[in-house]
Amino acid sequence: MKRQVEHLEGEKFDLVVIGGGIFGACVAWDAVLRGMRVAVVERQDFGGQTSANCFKMVHGGIRYMQHADIVRIRESCHERRALLRIAPHLVQPLPIAIPTYGHGMNGKLLLAAGMWGYDLLTCDRNRGIADPGRHVPFGYFLSRDDILKSFPDLHGDGLTGAAVFHDAQMYSPARLVLAFIRSAVDRGVVACNYVEAGDLVVENGRVRGLNCRDLLCGESFTIHADAVINATGGYSESLFRRWFEPDRTGKRTYSRDACFVVDRRFESPMAIALMGQSRDSDAVLAREGRHLFISPWRDASLIGVWHKVHEGDPRDLQVEDREIETFIDEINGTYTGLDIRPDEVRLWHSGLLPFGDARDSGRELSYGKRSIFIDHGREHGIGGLVSVIGIRYTMGRGDAARAVDMLLAGQGKRTHRPATDRIAIHGGEVEVFEDLVTEIHRSDGLPSGGAVARALAHNHGSAYRGVLAHARNTPAMLQPITGTDVLGVEVLHAIRDEMAVNLADIVFRRTDLATAGHPGDEALRMAAVIAGRELGWNDGKVQEEIDGVMDCFPGFPRSSGRFPSDPLNAELTHEDSVL
Repeated sequence: MKRQVEHLEGEKFDLVVIGGGIFGACVAWDAVLRGMRVAVVERQDFGGQTSANCFKMVHGGIRYMQHADIVRIRESCHERRALLRIAPHLVQPLPIAIPTYGHGMNGKLLLAAGMWGYDLLTCDRNRGIADPGRHVPFGYFLSRDDILKSFPDLHGDGLTGAAVFHDAQMYSPARLVLAFIRSAVDRGVVACNYVEAGDLVVENGRVRGLNCRDLLCGESFTIHADAVINATGGYSESLFRRWFEPDRTGKRTYSRDACFVVDRRFESPMAIALMGQSRDSDAVLAREGRHLFISPWRDASLIGVWHKVHEGDPRDLQVEDREIETFIDEINGTYTGLDIRPDEVRLWHSGLLPFGDARDSGRELSYGKRSIFIDHGREHGIGGLVSVIGIRYTMGRGDAARAVDMLLAGQGKRTHRPATDRIAIHGGEVEVFEDLVTEIHRSDGLPSGGAVARALAHNHGSAYRGVLAHARNTPAMLQPITGTDVLGVEVLHAIRDEMAVNLADIVFRRTDLATAGHPGDEALRMAAVIAGRELGWNDGKVQEEIDGVMDCFPGFPRSSGRFPSDPLNAELTHEDSVL
């Protein structure tokens, strides 16, 4: 997967996809399988915005039981099943416990009815999933003693036990996006990150191309194409203002969804759902509050999600220190024995999604229900232009197909949808995940212990051999970077085969280095030296890259800047010097 901007300018395409998040990646994969010549441009890195900053959940639709929305339940279950089938290395079932109290709305009886109804509506949840380890079990209940064994500090007054259901969790949302992009590229798609979309080229009321700018070199160029699908989500509004008259764009509400990683890990592999302070005003039958979740995440916990209407620049998504303190107060108030401190927050995430509205100072919320599809031929008189503003990562594959259908219908064309719910994506040709872990563990040159093999299996799946091949002439690259389970060779692979162009791409979206927070100064230094040697960075550039990454962590001072005097000629064969 190479960054070849010259191919964007030099070829003619049937379709240009703007946006390299999960929706854009799935649009490209769907369209190329229909026989279209496709290009993808992303202003930053693939999956680097809302997709990477999501809560990592693949929702099977149980939340829609309280809305009595059977259609969304079935759609969500289908999409969860599809991802477990086509990317078993990156998606796995996650048990979630809901504590039960008393005999009313928070009691076992109501939850039992809801879970029984959900299990009935999703009885085909595991159809076509080969690996039994990726099957989603039916719901069950725990006794009071059992739930307290897993979460001993739960509020005990009135506690009767817990209901347990299963959704799924992504091992890495960014790598799942990348797997779709890589699959599309393998079929002929031209994809480039750090390319900004500009004005449309329109002739006689139809799209004929897209003006772009390469943000790495500053050069502008035109992609010639017969159609454009805008899949930039909440960032679409800036494009609409550029493309259309101001009074014809409409006004949409967006939510800044936020969550954070804390330095806390329970012994239990379960997530836990707790009552938050906000309510879903659209629910037909709702409990006292909307659930907040504490999920296992690497060696830490991921807590969220908080919603806030965002009316400013979509490029300026921030979570202020005072907001984090408010979030911590809410979760501590809900789980009184948790007692999280602000200094335990390793990392925060925020993304932009379509929203309904907020009432009562944000405590009563109307959440977005479905992705937004816009046929700009009908809305604005520009044929060959469709926008999809995605509502939820889980729906990326299915909603991408709907967007391509809409585009083709506007062109008077019709094709059969490809079976993207059954075709394994890059790395996904895995029958039994645990067998893959064992196979990788037996590879020559890898460290003893199973942690490295398991991480490789998750991140690269059946494509792991292509990663290890980069260490053929430098065996030291098969050693882990200090304090992590990430191999030096994964940094090389990210640059050579996955279009990583900076240290942030590598540590946040290509490897596990910083997916749970700061990996340590030495780990960042080692990754930067390997990357600098590969990309030709001097000492100043290496320091600049590390400083940029450090700015993403709360409460960390900048690195001291101790590096080899010449990183381009640094000795890589001595384990203590780099690995």
